[in-house]
Amino acid sequence: MYPSETGGLLRLMGGNVAVNPASSPSTGPRPGSRPATKMPSKPKRRPRNTSGLPGATEVTRAGMIWVALSAGLILLVLLIIFILQNQDRVTVNYLGVSGDLSLGMALFIAAVAGGVLVAIAGAVRILQLRRQRRHLQASAGPAAGGHEPTSGP
Repeated sequence: MYPSETGGLLRLMGGNVAVNPASSPSTGPRPGSRPATKMPSKPKRRPRNTSGLPGATEVTRAGMIWVALSAGLILLVLLIIFILQNQDRVTVNYLGVSGDLSLGMALFIAAVAGGVLVAIAGAVRILQLRRQRRHLQASAGPAAGGHEPTSGP
């Protein structure tokens, strides 16, 4: 069976093999048929190599997450060791409220409170910058949006 009789497919051992129906060794090119052209493939994106060393491995999102989780687990272990080694009871006074806590837990609570304050200050700054960018884009007018006014005759 010739490829031209099967619509360009040739059966070999139960599998399909694509053959160019425009020409075959026995019939030659058909009149009015175009040769099959290969579609250009997208250029492959090279993986990021942030070290600058040749042969270094690529940096992936999964790799960055793995490193961040590993660092977080190490810090958590160090924090647990710190809390367990500082079990001395201390009296903590804050805004008229007093209580007895272990020293490690009191310092941990103070660190978390400081982190929350830094996060709030960062969020406020991000909101300020977003508002400033929107204001600048609105004051720039249509030119910032890529639309130019058309002048009439």
